[in-house]
Amino acid sequence: MAQGETIDRPKPAAKLRRIALVGNPNAGKSALFNVLTGARQKIANYPGVTVERKAGRLALASGEAAELVDLPGSYSLDASSPDEEVTRKVVLGGFADEPRPDVLVIVIDAANLEQHLVFAQELLELGIPAVAALNMMDLAERDGLVVDADALSGVLGISVIPTVAVRRRGTAELLAAIDKAAPPPERPQHVTLPERRLAARNMAKGAILSETGAHRLHASLDKVLLHPWAGPVILFGLLFVVFQAVFAWADPLIGAIEGVAEGLSGLVKANMGESLLRDLITEGVIAGVGSVVVFLPQIVILFAFILVMEQSGYMARAAYIMDRLMAGVGLSGRSFIPLLSSFACAIPGIMATRSIADPKDRLTTILIAPLMTCSARLPVYTVIIGAVIPATSVGPGVGLQGLVLFALYIAGIIGAMVVALVLRRTVTKGAASGFIMELPKYQWPPLRDLLIGLWQRAWVFLRRAGTIIFAATVILWLLLTFPKAGPGESQLDASAAGQIASAMQPAFEPIGFQREMTLALVPAMAAREVAVSSLATTYAVDAEDEAETEQALRGEIASRWSLPTALAFLAWFIFAPQCLSTIAVTRRETNGWKWPIVMLAYLFALAYVFAGITFWSATALGL
Repeated sequence: MAQGETIDRPKPAAKLRRIALVGNPNAGKSALFNVLTGARQKIANYPGVTVERKAGRLALASGEAAELVDLPGSYSLDASSPDEEVTRKVVLGGFADEPRPDVLVIVIDAANLEQHLVFAQELLELGIPAVAALNMMDLAERDGLVVDADALSGVLGISVIPTVAVRRRGTAELLAAIDKAAPPPERPQHVTLPERRLAARNMAKGAILSETGAHRLHASLDKVLLHPWAGPVILFGLLFVVFQAVFAWADPLIGAIEGVAEGLSGLVKANMGESLLRDLITEGVIAGVGSVVVFLPQIVILFAFILVMEQSGYMARAAYIMDRLMAGVGLSGRSFIPLLSSFACAIPGIMATRSIADPKDRLTTILIAPLMTCSARLPVYTVIIGAVIPATSVGPGVGLQGLVLFALYIAGIIGAMVVALVLRRTVTKGAASGFIMELPKYQWPPLRDLLIGLWQRAWVFLRRAGTIIFAATVILWLLLTFPKAGPGESQLDASAAGQIASAMQPAFEPIGFQREMTLALVPAMAAREVAVSSLATTYAVDAEDEAETEQALRGEIASRWSLPTALAFLAWFIFAPQCLSTIAVTRRETNGWKWPIVMLAYLFALAYVFAGITFWSATALGL
């Protein structure tokens, strides 16, 4: 190149403005992104994580091209999940190859204004030029809400554009507003979450010009049901009514099932001569399986209440109430739904912990899930309570038996919370994660869905009765029947099961357990409710006369067990080690045997210690 010669270098390409769609989950961001970018989209992953990055080109009102990024839904910049961490990093410019956005488009659900304005305030505190898309206006209008976008714009200090993304309503006005986006007015820094929530409530109140009676009713219900003091009282009062109903409403149906079982047994005896097969059918199958199936009405009543709470929208509010209580033991409201599911069965409860982002929160929830009183414990509780607790009234509409059942459920919850507190301060030590969830609308539970849900749960119970419980009952009957007793010898003493129980008895005798109770613990490892059929089969086999054989199991227990012994048995089952299926699911969810073994060991230790304390205390008090 000759001296003095100049070179025409190519001009650097103009830098595209970067615009980010940001807001709470389910605000309609993706629909808005698709409308604004059309087919001009590029999908990849953010570096180091599996969170999807969606970016596309759009043309602003001025004709300028810009890049639009659709960020994962988030409730706060204080991230509690991988998705929220990506949103936080992009907005704050935390990715090396991802410049901070030039403009934020804050997408707000017009029908859920108060909730979405909490995050919107946090974003505006960053000082980045922004506009707000007041999206899903059609749904707000359907709910009878009239929202004043200008009033909202006044308090936020940015343009607020009403949109309906799926119908392209307001998109042209939104593009024009993005073109002119300016930094919001300076806002107070270091604002706490409660202060943002209070401000969001006042903003929403000022922007909503009118609402329907139903919307006002729902808001009024939330004021009462989510009240810091009244909410927990109502929740525990409702649970108390549930457990009273389990006893009071099920009696007629239980009597009918018992009548059917007795009729079947009588029919078999009338048509079959004395034989081993007849004894197996009447004493093993009908007495064993029948003694568990008889609790089907109580389980159906319990699940009817749970399903109504879920489908009416109250269950999410119960989770919100429990969040404050659970924060005290290092957990968040995210753990409430899995733990509540564990009242049905620990298996779906443990699987539901996958929704918990924090691994230590999740592990803690898995380890305490078996302490929730699953439906398999209900037959054990009800048969023991029915045998040793008198069916007396302790107040208007309050029975002593229902009160004891309620206390057992509460004892399981308290036990779980104490164990969670210990775990969070030792092996799963760490700060509690945050919890934000959208509350569904109140609605009447659809009858069809309610009936389907009840049938599914009843079928699961009956299937267990026909498989696991049936097999365990038959095996136990064989162990109790062979070898045969000699003249003058008790069949229980001579049987293989009796010899197994005798070998175990020295370990359980100090906590007040009789040999029949010790024997019942072994098959209960397959399924807890088998303890009831085990006792029924044992007493039927060991009975010395026909009249005693025909006595109800509750009568047998009432005549053979002392009150301290019965209370110790109940205390054992509050903490009783979980069934084999639960151990298998825990192993799968924790990818190893370490935590199932820890779970098994601590539950066994707690059951033994608390059964002993209960027996010794009750004996010392002369009960």
